[in-house]
Amino acid sequence: MDPETHNKSQLLAILREGVGLVQMILFKELRAFLGRKQEGEDRLYVSMLAGAITNELFGTQNPEQKFQLFREENRALIEQGLLGLSQDLPDLRSNITDALRVQTLCDSQEGHDSAACLTRADELGILVKDREIPLPSTFMTMIRTLGEQHGLIIPPVLITPEDDTTVLH
Repeated sequence: MDPETHNKSQLLAILREGVGLVQMILFKELRAFLGRKQEGEDRLYVSMLAGAITNELFGTQNPEQKFQLFREENRALIEQGLLGLSQDLPDLRSNITDALRVQTLCDSQEGHDSAACLTRADELGILVKDREIPLPSTFMTMIRTLGEQHGLIIPPVLITPEDDTTVLH
């Protein structure tokens, strides 16, 4: 593997970790919100619902049978959760927008098309349209700040100006 390809794949892995952090924070915040909204509901059920909504938004499905079954049996509630996301957790909209855009960028670099997630987020009113697509360095700075705000430790990763242009072109 040539050095440029190695650096690019390393950068993509780092960016995907950042996307994963946004998913983790969305899950955590959604679980807390749903726990308050559906007081008395089983904690496992609330966690599975929060996970299903998060997975649906990011276009990632857990292939395990129990999660697939949960998704099918709770389709209406998952859809309802997605529809209310922009009003229920408005402070996360910018972070979700950045994460979805970076995820789409990473996927396109690897030959996959995940633009449907962006379209779906836009239809749900979650996507902040006038927000600029973040450069990798900007995204990682946002991720570190977000991680600190939520009590998660994010080790600093050096992203050079060349890395910013590598993914975008």
